[in-house]
Amino acid sequence: MTKDEEYGTKDYTDPPPAPLVDFEEITKWSLYRAVIAEFVATMLFLYVTVATVIGYKHQSDPNVNPADAACSGVGILGIAWAFGGMIFILVYCTAGISGGHINPAVTFGLFLARKVSLVRAILYILAQCLGAICGCGLVKGFQRAYYVRYGGGANSLSSGYSKGTGVAAEIIGTFVLVYTVFSATDPKRNARDSHVPVLAPLPIGFAVFMVHLATIPITGTGINPARSLGAAVVYNHETTWHDHWIFWVGPFAGAAFACIYHQYVLRMSAGKGHGSSYRA
Repeated sequence: MTKDEEYGTKDYTDPPPAPLVDFEEITKWSLYRAVIAEFVATMLFLYVTVATVIGYKHQSDPNVNPADAACSGVGILGIAWAFGGMIFILVYCTAGISGGHINPAVTFGLFLARKVSLVRAILYILAQCLGAICGCGLVKGFQRAYYVRYGGGANSLSSGYSKGTGVAAEIIGTFVLVYTVFSATDPKRNARDSHVPVLAPLPIGFAVFMVHLATIPITGTGINPARSLGAAVVYNHETTWHDHWIFWVGPFAGAAFACIYHQYVLRMSAGKGHGSSYRA
C-alpha cells in the first residue's frame, strides 16, 4: 500500500484489467481503426529507419567514397536518432487512437499487464508485422540498386558475439524500452504531473535512441520483432534467418521482465489491476 492509499488521499484511478477475450470489442470500429493506425505507423517507421540505414551504408562505402568514407553519412548516432525520433513522432501521433505500440514486444508486455485484450494484442501484432514488411518493401522499391547490396537493413548477430550475448542484449534493450513505456504512462505519475501525458512519447523515443547506441554493434538492435521480421522477409537472404529467433525470444522475454518488474515489484499490484494506462 502506498502512502496516498494509506491516508486515503489517492488522486488517481487505475484502469480495470482488460478482459482476456472481449467479444463486444470485436464489433467496434474503434478496434479496427486502431489496428489500421498500428499498420500505417509501423510501415512509416520501417520506411524511414531502414532507408536511413541503407543511405548511411551507401554513403560510407569505401568503393563509392574512397576519400572520406569513414566520415560520410549520418553514422551510428544518426541511425539511432532516426529510430528514436520516429518512435517519438509516431507514438505522439497514434497514442490517442491505438496506444502507439508500433512493436509486438510492447503489445505483448501490455497484454501481460492486462492493458489490452488477447484479441487486440493479436490483431496489433499482425498489423505491426504486415506494416513492417510493407515499409521495407517501399525501401526496396525506391532504393533497388542499393537495398540488397547493403543488407536490406536486416538484423543479424555481429561476428565475435555469441548467441547468448545477442539474446541478452535484446532482452536488456527491450526491458529498457518497455519499462519506460510503463513508467511514462503510469496513471499515478499522470495525476501528479499533469504535463506527463503530453511528454510521454519523448522518454519512449529517447529510450529507443539510447538502446540503439548500445546494441547496434552487437545485433544491429532489434528490440522490435516486427522491425526484424519485415527486414528479413523483404531482404530474404539465407544468413538473415540463421539467428532470427534471437529477435523474437529476446524482445518478448525483455517485455515480460519489464512487466513483472513494474507491475509486481514497483507497483505491487498483483491482482489489483494497477498499472499503466497505456491502452487504446
